[in-house]
Amino acid sequence: MTKILTGIIVLLCCVQSTVAQVCSGSLGDPIIWVTFGSDATPKVPLRSGITNLSYTGSGCPADAQYAITNMSFGCWGNTWHLMVGDHTGDVGGRFMIINASPDPSIFYVDTIKGLCSGVTYEMAAFVANVLKPSSCGGKGVLPNLTFTLENKSGTILHSYQTGDIATESQKVWKKLGTMFTVPAGMDEMIMRITNNAPGGVNCGNDFALDDITFRACGPVVAALANGSITQYFDVCEHLQQPIQFEVKIQGQMNRPLIQWQLSRDTGKTFQDISGERNAVFIRNNTSGGVYQYRAMIYDAVNAGSPSCRFSSNVTQVNINPLPAQKLPTRFFGCTGSDFYIQSVEGAAYQYEWIGPNGFKSSIRDPIIRNIQYADSGLYQVTILTDKACSRTDSFYIRVYPGAHVTVDTGSTICEGSSVTLQASGVGSFVWLPNIALSNNTLSTPIAKPIETTYYQVMLSNQYGCKDSAVVLIRVRPEVKVDAGADISMFEGDTVSLKGKITGEPAGYYWLPDRWINNAQTLQPVISPQENIQYILNATSPYGCPIQQDVVQIFVYKKLRIPNSFSPNGDGIHDRWVIENANLYPNATVSVFSRSGRLVYTANVNASNWDGYLQGKLLPVGTYYYVIDLGINRPPVTGWIWLIW
Repeated sequence: MTKILTGIIVLLCCVQSTVAQVCSGSLGDPIIWVTFGSDATPKVPLRSGITNLSYTGSGCPADAQYAITNMSFGCWGNTWHLMVGDHTGDVGGRFMIINASPDPSIFYVDTIKGLCSGVTYEMAAFVANVLKPSSCGGKGVLPNLTFTLENKSGTILHSYQTGDIATESQKVWKKLGTMFTVPAGMDEMIMRITNNAPGGVNCGNDFALDDITFRACGPVVAALANGSITQYFDVCEHLQQPIQFEVKIQGQMNRPLIQWQLSRDTGKTFQDISGERNAVFIRNNTSGGVYQYRAMIYDAVNAGSPSCRFSSNVTQVNINPLPAQKLPTRFFGCTGSDFYIQSVEGAAYQYEWIGPNGFKSSIRDPIIRNIQYADSGLYQVTILTDKACSRTDSFYIRVYPGAHVTVDTGSTICEGSSVTLQASGVGSFVWLPNIALSNNTLSTPIAKPIETTYYQVMLSNQYGCKDSAVVLIRVRPEVKVDAGADISMFEGDTVSLKGKITGEPAGYYWLPDRWINNAQTLQPVISPQENIQYILNATSPYGCPIQQDVVQIFVYKKLRIPNSFSPNGDGIHDRWVIENANLYPNATVSVFSRSGRLVYTANVNASNWDGYLQGKLLPVGTYYYVIDLGINRPPVTGWIWLIW
């Protein structure tokens, strides 16, 4: 969580302590700062070796347990205070809450590194007794802590006892701390916090701990700004003046050194200002922003260690920027059109516009309606920010003859048809979208869209003035007609046509009306006696041209195939002859025995089988034939009886 160190403006310690051992001078940045995290950091136990207590994820730890939490409520029959957020009031900030072990013990140990010998430090922490005064019959055990500092060999160098930490009617965080001076040659110590009171079966001794800090403490250091301690400067960028900062030290130091620092992130981090190491520092004018200044003081013997420094109060300089200068993107208007003036960003600004022809406005982006030649001239705007910083800008608007374009009222066409678009005006034309247009830069292009389309024409004149208009071309969808695939059939047979229509026809019919049972249905039955073409016609409900498709019908004569013959030489049916075979010049015939042996094959037109195979008359019996007509029709099959 974010901890904000405040109150270094006054010359006394900022947080009232229950004891008088905290720093009454100026403090440095913490060299150790235990915050126990926040909702923005992982929630994990303390690292090994820090405490002898057991970790629990509950906000209500049991005896000899601790929790790292930002909320503890309803604990132990509501005998504890509601604890929400850390001592700074940050609801998401965590703290360590402790239910003491049965016997007094050291419950927190840490090593403090980076100390500077001979420098005085403040060791402090915020502690809250979580027990309500009425709990435990009003006789609850009070926490009593001892802070000790030891060297590496365990010798106690400094000790501080808080005494009993009393219960309060509500949650109260108390800053408890002590001062100590680091012996010569030492830069590291071990800190131990001991709970001197018993817990366990004894009711009470339950407390919360937060923000353990070690900070260098020196004499009171004041950073004067223009001769006085000033917390804030708030000034507009164009009105700012240089500020003289000066350090005043109230106390004795051997060889004090100074380093001025600057923060641009509202005090989260401070950076040394290069070269500014004198008691007096002149801040020159800058661009807009938030600047925080302080002086860091340290003894010359500790010049290389930032942990030995202590700081002055912080002075914040708010330089309120002027409105960004953003002139209109257009400096000319066109008669008959509205002119939009675009100003600077900033919704909280105030605006005062004045211009020719009595123009006045107090809105951010005013509009000159139906601008005319009399509106030409110099326009001026004064912009006032929410911080009372102002800027005045001006620009000149020239007004030119406007462009004017007219179009026809639009058309309705059938799919596949075209129409000429009509636009009138003086200047150059561009039609959009540039789809199905003969030339989109003509005033009268030919359009052939496949679907209903809005066409917009843009007219630009020689002064850069523009006008536009829109025309709608409605496209009536074409009816799609499919008469089906061509058909081959035998004379005397019947078949069904396979017509299909997509779209919304007004009606449909077949032509010619011969050998067809119903010309007004898509799949009529036909029985033609000769080759013929049938045409499927579909009419449009919008008066578009009739759509047609043709199917070719091929009608073939049937073969006359004898089912027996007798090659006995009596002159009667001595050969197997197929009538009408001459109508199928590409047909072939094959004859097979009952066992599947091919016994005869020939062109049907030449078919004149005498019943012989390889000079020998075949036996009496049934034979099977397969005739391929060569017209993309299934083969003709059957049997014949050979007799003697």
